[in-house]
Amino acid sequence: MNRVMTIVAVIFVACSIVVRSATDNALLQFFAAAVAIIPLAAMMGRSTETIAAHAGARLGGLLSATFGNAVELIIGIFSLREGLTTLVKASITGSVIGNLLFVLGLSFFIGGIRHPIQEFNIRVARSNSGMLMLGVGVAFVIPTIFARTSPHSSSMTLSFGVATVSLVIYLLGLYFSLFTHRDVLASVPPPEEGETDAHGRLWSSLLMLLAATVMVSLESDWLVDNVREIATRLGWSEVFIGVVVVAIIGNAAEHASSVWMAWKDRLDLSLEIAVGSTLQVAMFIAPVLFFLGLVFATPMTFVFSWPEVISMVVAVMLVIVLMLDGESNWLEGAMAVGAYAVLAVGFYSLP
Repeated sequence: MNRVMTIVAVIFVACSIVVRSATDNALLQFFAAAVAIIPLAAMMGRSTETIAAHAGARLGGLLSATFGNAVELIIGIFSLREGLTTLVKASITGSVIGNLLFVLGLSFFIGGIRHPIQEFNIRVARSNSGMLMLGVGVAFVIPTIFARTSPHSSSMTLSFGVATVSLVIYLLGLYFSLFTHRDVLASVPPPEEGETDAHGRLWSSLLMLLAATVMVSLESDWLVDNVREIATRLGWSEVFIGVVVVAIIGNAAEHASSVWMAWKDRLDLSLEIAVGSTLQVAMFIAPVLFFLGLVFATPMTFVFSWPEVISMVVAVMLVIVLMLDGESNWLEGAMAVGAYAVLAVGFYSLP
């Protein structure tokens, strides 16, 4: 599987390089880079899993958390460098609503087709619900409300405080789940027989992770370089590109993994992928990008547009309601996916 994934990634990266060299067509360059990033993201995820398996449960969990959204972080860094702060915030919004509504909803739906009722650890769900309310419902909503309703509020001061608190709470949450309450919250079953055979050697995985990271950085640079022209030529808003297109590209590998785990009735792992990724974006990636924006002299505040804020709050509230009973079925999944489709159409209609 690793070999096939590597071959696919090499082919798509080669095609992207050829397109970049042979034509000035921004549309072709953008989509060639976007397609190339998807298998590279899968390579990064697979390599991280292998390294985590060698590193042990605690360090492995920390590695998975750190590299889980590396693609989003890299795209965000190049977007900040180009001054595309609107695109960065839109991609954060897209990751939140995409993971919570589309990925988790599709996992509930696909898993529910094969297993009428699927159960998951209610303690983990409650813990994640609280973190989601803080990381999304508070961290993104409060700065927006104060900045947009009070002319005397400093958006940078608000954002600095929120970014600092979110990052600290996220690190405390990692310590809580990986150390002090690891046994209480343990819910992900061990790998099935045969899965561990797919793990490669440690050094080959490290080299693969390094190579994939370098190539993702290159492809992300090319993708971001064509965003403005793509928005003009296709009539898409920068917000729509960030919320839908960039978010799907960055999370494609995780999308497939979450749905596959739900199909195999390992819903706890699906939740860890979808909800855990959302928490990483909201409480780790977003604060890191905020501080990097200060370094790049392209400050990115936590003041979002009203459609973005309302969409994220709706996604969080709906998922919390769906997780309250510790069970899922295909109808709940269909509702979540339907909500995502409505929001996507809404962002597409924005000027």
